[in-house]
Amino acid sequence: MLYSPLQNHILHVFFALILTAMPSAVSAHPEDELCLPGESFLDPALCEELMALDRPGDNRSRIVTPLRADSGEILGVTETLATFIGEGLGHILPGGLDHILFVLALFLSSTTLRSLILQISVFTLAHTITLGLAAAGVFSPSADIVEPLIALSIALVAIENLFFKTLPRWRPIVIFLFGLLHGLGFAGFFSDLGLPEGQFWSALIGFNIGVEIGQLSVVVLAVALVNAWRSRNNFNDKDGVYRRFVVLPGSLLISITGAWWAMERVFLN
Repeated sequence: MLYSPLQNHILHVFFALILTAMPSAVSAHPEDELCLPGESFLDPALCEELMALDRPGDNRSRIVTPLRADSGEILGVTETLATFIGEGLGHILPGGLDHILFVLALFLSSTTLRSLILQISVFTLAHTITLGLAAAGVFSPSADIVEPLIALSIALVAIENLFFKTLPRWRPIVIFLFGLLHGLGFAGFFSDLGLPEGQFWSALIGFNIGVEIGQLSVVVLAVALVNAWRSRNNFNDKDGVYRRFVVLPGSLLISITGAWWAMERVFLN
């Protein structure tokens, strides 16, 4: 049956109104009703795109947007790496206060350089694992669950500092588990980027390098401040002065902050 141009126009308007009024009904399989072979009311190219989006496992269902320079050229590996090193650093300094407090809690619990290196290394390994897996789409936990748990991890590590003068044997295991949570928090940054594979891995590696630079900067600054304080006051720590005036107040403040964030993220957001 042939339609006049006016009738075709009326039919297009009619089906456009249906699409607007019933989005939930037609969005699942739009091609079923409007893209029948030989009877399509839509442009064939548009029908093909709609069917491609609806095919499970079709690579075209993933929107890929490569990063470009101001000139319009697609960024290469080196440029992408450098860009995301800056992004990772910015997520810690100054944007990652929760991560900063967790690292400071690890620093306050360390009585030797060896224990500090052990804790930071375990934490780095853990959040690198989950950052990579989540960013690659292996799993995608809800931020409503991850963010309160991150805040709770900060509080628990700091509270543990209040009760133990030396590093408990189970501390590396606890840090590893909490590090997995922090990696999931970082991974949320990559969820909406939609980068092509050639840029994705350089972006992920660069971001992680930036995070580590920020993390180590916090530790180095903390060590420098404590050493300056020790030198200025010229004391030995046989009487536990450092623990009494630095470790305990600092850990108490961090634990209160982490506990408040946990309650805020559960009940107020």
